Amino acid sequence: MKNPVMTASGTFGYGKEYSEFYDLNKLGAVVTKSTTLKPKQGNPPPRIAETSAGMLNSIGLTNQGIDSFLEKTIPFLEQYETPIIVNISENCIGNFVESAKKLSVDRVNGLEINISCPNVKGEGRDFGTDEKATYDVVQAVREATDKTLVVKLTPNVTDIVNIARAAYNAGANALSMINTVYGMAIDVKTRKPKIHGGGSGMGGLSGPCIKPVGVRCVNQVYESGIPLPIVGIGGIVNWEDAIEYILAGATAVAVGTGNFINPFAPLEVIKGIKDYMRKNKINDINDLIGKVEKY
Repeated sequence: MKNPVMTASGTFGYGKEYSEFYDLNKLGAVVTKSTTLKPKQGNPPPRIAETSAGMLNSIGLTNQGIDSFLEKTIPFLEQYETPIIVNISENCIGNFVESAKKLSVDRVNGLEINISCPNVKGEGRDFGTDEKATYDVVQAVREATDKTLVVKLTPNVTDIVNIARAAYNAGANALSMINTVYGMAIDVKTRKPKIHGGGSGMGGLSGPCIKPVGVRCVNQVYESGIPLPIVGIGGIVNWEDAIEYILAGATAVAVGTGNFINPFAPLEVIKGIKDYMRKNKINDINDLIGKVEKY
């Protein structure tokens, strides 16, 4: 990576949408939206609701499927040198393994395993809320591919450090955190949830409102001593947010909902980090990782 700024899955499409605004080669890496083995239509509308300092979403992993991704999207991405990380999300270990094998092509530099999706064979639990389930799925994918494996963790757990350690022990190369926070909003006039949520009325909360949760999770995992690089995600809209995550322990950061607010946000974050380093006479961004000074 030429710089520590990436895009977060689900907020940047497949890269083509934002390529109309700027050269994708300026980014540290592009993380594509979730891709599943088979195409998915996702959840019924309403899928998105604005909240205080953020948004709720319940898209339901709408995507074209891996075969279409390989046929239509990979050829487009081949024109760029920027590392491409494909987010994969499945409902069972077998599908994760098959997806990983199919995506083990030259242009894909890494896979981000979304273990915040329902585990059908685990009584509906998320893989990422159970240590053993986390270990099992990461180990299975690790055995199926030699691609870099980034494991995306959910904040909706009692102890994220134990989940992170399970991912590390199973062979993860890096961690990305956090995924969205479970939330719900109700229209007081209609008395109905503001999003469908597959019938639950609940969805994922993202945006500036979740940044303190993300920073806390990153710092906890970093200070636990687990020797994996961390991609800080959650509420990053400017360079100060990015520096905050790096001081907490992140090696890199990913701009998510900020892309919807300002499509140039990732580039502005990159410039802001450079200016901050220049102003503070910092030659290596790695010198800032985990350097928060606690009381």
